[in-house]
This record gives sequence, structure tokens and C-alpha cells, in this order.
Amino acid sequence: MRYISPLSILLSGLGLALTLTTLPGCNSPSGSETGSSKAAADSAKPTVVDTLALKRTAMRRDSLRADSITRAGGQLPGAILPGHRIVAFYGNIRAKGMGILGREPKDQMFRKFEKVLKEWQDADPSLPIQPALHNVTITAQGAAGSDGKYRLMNSKATIEEVISWAKEHKCIIFLDVQVGLSDLEHELHKLEPYLKDPIVHLGIDPEFAMATKGVRPGKKIGTYDAKDVNYAINFLARIVSENKLPPKVLTVHRFTQGMITNYKNLKLDPRVQVVMHMDGWGNPTLKKDSYHDYIQTQPVQYTGFKLFYEYDIKPKGSHLMTPPEVLAELTPKPLYIQYQ
Repeated sequence: MRYISPLSILLSGLGLALTLTTLPGCNSPSGSETGSSKAAADSAKPTVVDTLALKRTAMRRDSLRADSITRAGGQLPGAILPGHRIVAFYGNIRAKGMGILGREPKDQMFRKFEKVLKEWQDADPSLPIQPALHNVTITAQGAAGSDGKYRLMNSKATIEEVISWAKEHKCIIFLDVQVGLSDLEHELHKLEPYLKDPIVHLGIDPEFAMATKGVRPGKKIGTYDAKDVNYAINFLARIVSENKLPPKVLTVHRFTQGMITNYKNLKLDPRVQVVMHMDGWGNPTLKKDSYHDYIQTQPVQYTGFKLFYEYDIKPKGSHLMTPPEVLAELTPKPLYIQYQ
């Protein structure tokens, strides 16, 4: 059954109503010059269309439709979670210091990635693995930049290249955002053209959201409130509805209490699958404690866990946790795994 957007129905109906009210001679009293003049004057007035109200109404109807599908079938068509476990390599393809994604040459990195994917599939054969690349696309900076916002976006060529890598290797891709002294409202729209692609998803990182701290990134750990995360959810939900896409996945980084405030005020939407992602580094005990305190005991929807090739092994007596360890020692078992 073909789905027709409520917004298109509203606009079509509005257009029909405008046509009927401006046709000359329709329903005008015969022989009345005053009535004809008044009708002509009225028809000449520009009609004010509240497009924001129309969009809000359409989005509400889309959301209600999505909710009804979720109640009937458990999830929207094309949803990745919870029927898969996402395993991602993180970084920036133009920066060796940001993670495994850009640290090694492309072919070498993907050979390593294939081994990791197999390890996870072997550790839990019950869930198919969805490979992913997680590219930091808007990156916090130590320099203020021309507008004083301490962030820099990848070039169009870089974004298109990493998306092509994902398609070449049958991965989905996350475009990650570190806003610096900017905010999500001013940054996310820059990624909208890419998010219209079904394989492109979103990550937001409170660590580098500095507006409430008033300092440059790196001086303090930043924060998002539930209203900021809700903005990202609503932003993605609109893109899903307008482009008739499967649900988007939104990863939200967290490793301290203050990185996400008022988590109980988060408003979930079936068009967006929210992963609260524990991305702190350290020895396994510290990582498991952080996962318990900030992910397990403050549940949102789905959970994620990060493994650091370089930093998790640095504390004395530490090691990189293996897939069987992660699955055996974390509750709930994370459905999003990220390597940096």
C-alpha cells in the first residue's frame, strides 16, 4: 500500500480550498455590484500559509502512524536494532590520531575490521553483525575559527569518500558531531543532505559540547541536556518521514554523570533508535563500573560500549576486553560496539 505524506495531503487540500475561493463569479449574488467588488478585493488579498503549523501537524500524524506500526509489529520496517549487533570502527579518515578508522591504511584497516567482525559473530551467533564506520565529521578544535565556535566540518569530498568506503564494504556509517561552542541546532542541518541516504546515521558527543561550560573544548568535559538529545531525535525523525526511510540510529556518547542531564525527559520516537554509548577508557573494572552507573542504571533504549586499542591497554595490568568478556560481563549486552 503506497503511503501518502500527511503534509502533501494538507497542502493539496489547502490548494484546492484556495482555488475554490478565488474562482471568479462563484457563489456571488447576481446583480450586486457591491458584493462583486468585495469578492474581487478579497480574492486579491495574499493568502498567508503557516507552513510551520502544517509541518508540525504532518509530523504529529507521521509520529502517530509510526507508533501504531510499532505497537502492532514491534518496530518499524528496516529497523537495525534489536535484530542486529552493530560493530563499528571509529575515527576520521583524515586524522591518524582520532581512531582506528584513519590510523591505518585503508586496505590494512579493513582486513583488521573483517577479523573483528568475525570475532563478534563467533561470540554470539544468534545475532547477525551489522558492520559500521563511525566518522567524526564535525570535529571540536583547539582554535576558535573565524566565528569563535571551536569546531570544523570535514570537506564534502571527505564525507563523500568515507560514505563510499562504507558502501564498498557493505557498512552503514555514522557521521559524528562535536559542536564545540556551537550547538546542534546550528550544526545538524549541515549533515541533512547526507542523512537522506538510508545507510547514513548520526552520532552526537556531549564531551565536546561546551556552550554551558563557556570554555574551549578539552578544558572541561561538556554536557547535553535531554532537550538537546530530543532535538537530535526530532531532527532525524523528520528526515525519516520526509524521505520515507527506515529508522535512523542515533548514538549518544557518555562516560560521566554530567554528560547527559535529565535523561528521564528523553522522548523516544520509533523513527529513531537511540543508543546510549559508554565510551570511557581504562581497565576493564573501571569500564564495567561506568557502564553500570551511567548506562545500565539510567536506561534509555539501546546500549553501546567502546573499546580503545591504544588507551584500554595503558593502565597497569589492563587489557583490551574481548567480545566474550563484554557479552558475559555487561548487562544488558550492548548492541552497539565501537573500536577507536
